[in-house]
Amino acid sequence: MPRFKLPSPPAALQPKPKRPGSARGPSGPVETATEAGIHVVDWIDERTSLSGGLRWMMFRKVPKGTNWFYTLGSATMFAFLSQAVTGIFLAMYYDPSPTRAYESVRYIVNDAFLGEFVRGMHRWGSSVMVILICLHMARTFFFGAYKYPRELNWVIGVALLILTFAMSFTGYLLPFDQRSYWATIVGVNINGTGPLVGPYLSDFLRAGPEFGATTLSRFYAIHMMLVPGLIAALMGAHLYLVAKLGTTAPPWIRAQREKTLTEDEV
Repeated sequence: MPRFKLPSPPAALQPKPKRPGSARGPSGPVETATEAGIHVVDWIDERTSLSGGLRWMMFRKVPKGTNWFYTLGSATMFAFLSQAVTGIFLAMYYDPSPTRAYESVRYIVNDAFLGEFVRGMHRWGSSVMVILICLHMARTFFFGAYKYPRELNWVIGVALLILTFAMSFTGYLLPFDQRSYWATIVGVNINGTGPLVGPYLSDFLRAGPEFGATTLSRFYAIHMMLVPGLIAALMGAHLYLVAKLGTTAPPWIRAQREKTLTEDEV
């Protein structure tokens, strides 16, 4: 793959040349704050060398015809970050025990400060994330972005789709009301009918042969730590491959042939 020269930093982060007669430094408070921020960024970059990686990740060429369909991946990542932030605040009040789980959720909704708002964002945000990742996968498929050399990125995306479904399934039990309890039993029994690994998977989800008190703790641990950690790691690899390989042009945009080749053929 040819290596492109890294683009220069944005003009806002580049120190401005001093005007004649202003050798003593910036004159106003705004200029002083701007220069101080630039010095802080330079101090951090001198010790970490992060500017090269950030420029390589953020400033890159995009193909002609790029439209709003290409923002579905970023929207899915934003939905995941929203779920992570709201989940942290919900975990401060949630009690993953069979006797107090429902009461802790009721306390979050009715008594905690902005609890109903945060839980509403987390509850509806899960549906939004599932819809966005399905739309993103559909866009990738219909635009042919899964072909060479992006096959590995497609495989990672499929794994992210499965993990998103797993996170939604494990989070559905956490309110521990009648609907979530029986729906989870049905879902675990469906998983148990799978070939070979089905019975072992259902035993792993139930934390034993029967649906018991430890099942809720198992689902809470999977939902809060295991699945989000895997999603964050695979999402980092996914973004790295997107930045390295670039994005594909829409299928209705044809690559323009070089003028010299056309003249030679004529």
